[in-house]
Amino acid sequence: MALVVIGGHSRSVGKTSVVAGLISALPEFQWTAVKITQYGHGVCSANGEPCGCATGDHSWSISEEHDRSGQSDTSRFLLAGAMRALWVRTEQGRLAEAMPTLRSKLESAGNVIIESNSVLRFLRPDLYITVLDPGTADFKDSAREFLDRADAAIIHRSTHESVDEAAWDSVSLKPIKDRPVFLITPPPYVTPQIVQFVRSTLTRPVAEPATPTELRTDN
Repeated sequence: MALVVIGGHSRSVGKTSVVAGLISALPEFQWTAVKITQYGHGVCSANGEPCGCATGDHSWSISEEHDRSGQSDTSRFLLAGAMRALWVRTEQGRLAEAMPTLRSKLESAGNVIIESNSVLRFLRPDLYITVLDPGTADFKDSAREFLDRADAAIIHRSTHESVDEAAWDSVSLKPIKDRPVFLITPPPYVTPQIVQFVRSTLTRPVAEPATPTELRTDN
C-alpha cells in the first residue's frame, strides 16, 4: 500500500487539482482518495453548514462520495478515476478524534492519496508534496509546521524571477531547498515530470538491510 499526502499553504492553490491530476495520470494505483476539511467555530462537521450544536455532538464526520458529476472536490476525485472517495470533516483542531475511524476505513483501501497538511500529525506517508503559490499571501500554520517534511514542492510560476519575492511574509523555503521543485502554470496542475516523480518514488524497490558481513566498521 502506498500513502501519498498532498498539502498546500493556503486555500485555492490547487491541492484538489493536483490530487485529481495524479489520480487520472496514475490509474494503475487504483486510488482511494481522501479530503480532510477542518471547520472553524460555529460550522457543523456533519454538513458544513452554520450550526449552534454542542461541540461534542458534531465534532467530526466521515462520508463516502458516490456522485461522479465533479461538482464537489470528492466528486472530482471519483470523476478522475478514484475507486473510492472519502470526505473527513472536523472542527478545527479535532482531527485526532476522527483518526481511529479513518484508519479503520483505510485498512483495506490499497493505495491512498489524501488532501491535507494536518494529517501528517498522525500518519507518515510514503510521499508528501506541498503546493505553493507565491502570489497568495496566506500561509497556514500547518503548512509551515510540516514544510521540512515535504519530499517535493509544486510551485506556481509567477511574474517574479524568484520565490524570494513571494507575497507571504516571514516564511523561508530553506527546509525544501534540496528537494525536487516542479514549476507549474495552471492549468494543468500536474505535469509529466510530476507524474514520473510520483510513480518512480512509489515503485522504487525497498533496499534490503545489509547482512552483518556488509556492515562497515571503523575498527
